[in-house]
Amino acid sequence: MSQESNPPLHPRTRAVHHGIRRSQYGEMAEALFMTQGFSYDSAEQAEARFLKTGADEFIYARYGNPTSRMFEDRMADLEGTEDAFATASGMAAVNGALMCFVKPGDHIVSSRALFGSCLYVLDVLTRFGVEVSYVDGTDLDQWRAAIRPTTRAVFFESVSNPALEVVDIAGVSELAHAAGALVVVDNVFATPVYSRAVEQGADVVVYSATKHIDGSGRCLGGVICGTREFVREVAEPYLKHTGGAISPFNAWLMLSGLATMELRVRAQTDSAHRVAVALKEEPRIGRVIYPGLPDHPQYELVQRQMGAGGTMVAIDLGSKEAAFAAMNRMRIIQISNNLGDAKSIVTHPTTTTHQRLSEEVRLELGITPGLLRLSIGLEDAGDLIADIRQSLG
Repeated sequence: MSQESNPPLHPRTRAVHHGIRRSQYGEMAEALFMTQGFSYDSAEQAEARFLKTGADEFIYARYGNPTSRMFEDRMADLEGTEDAFATASGMAAVNGALMCFVKPGDHIVSSRALFGSCLYVLDVLTRFGVEVSYVDGTDLDQWRAAIRPTTRAVFFESVSNPALEVVDIAGVSELAHAAGALVVVDNVFATPVYSRAVEQGADVVVYSATKHIDGSGRCLGGVICGTREFVREVAEPYLKHTGGAISPFNAWLMLSGLATMELRVRAQTDSAHRVAVALKEEPRIGRVIYPGLPDHPQYELVQRQMGAGGTMVAIDLGSKEAAFAAMNRMRIIQISNNLGDAKSIVTHPTTTTHQRLSEEVRLELGITPGLLRLSIGLEDAGDLIADIRQSLG
């Protein structure tokens, strides 16, 4: 058929239908293949599969599973990559994406504004002889100065956790590729809805599927998206032998989450914008950080790179005591360290997700004692605004 009769499908449509694998029973819902192993018709078939498995051939759930493969195919399609590998958690994806290809003597340049567990993984790499340099991710000159001939990879969160700094994916990618380095992007806060990371130069994109992809706080999962060569020949051997694969049940839940992800994330983003605008007028809040507001330092970059501000808002109440008091008064917004949930969540990074950092480093990253990270859910935006206002005392 002509291109006119088969126009490209919208991502919302592909998130519902792409990569479907049906059994002989023709089920409408994605099938849950809850099995750790697979049987073979003959010893010869078993031998052949262990020598080389095809796209729809499986030998062990740690290596692959039909339900997991549906999730992987759907994520690769949405992210615009050739392939994907689903992992047991978002941190398994970060660990696997970095650990699978570096060796002693290699060099990684990373943004210093990272989730605490990402910093831990990079610290582990230094114990094995990998050198890591940290830069201000928003400063292209620092990236340019830090990248060297031995740099194998650059790594950064496209939107940092929790201070919501935005890194120029295209700019950093151009510098990295000129040195032959791989660009690995943690894209959790941008979400697959607003991501164009590969189009902008990223080679490998990782997600904690636990967040917006599941979207309901039900389970852990992660995914590594990249070229088929990187995913199947580099990342997969490391992950399948070290046990980082996703469970079939969690992959099945993630498929369910993908079907509603765009609707949820766009609604949450709309509410986050409304919350941020309202809180800017609140004199009891010292600072409101939201990438979708014109006063954000990277606002123009946000519009080019994402097109929207996302689901996260940060506010600074001036002190730990004021932050704790507000958290304890909130009635709708729940205290937790997750994000991307249908329920709105408040987190105090200084004492939870980033507590292992020194005070000096936290302050350098903008993580002040009074900073609160708000993950905006699906509740009515007016109710959330009222809840935050009453919590200020």
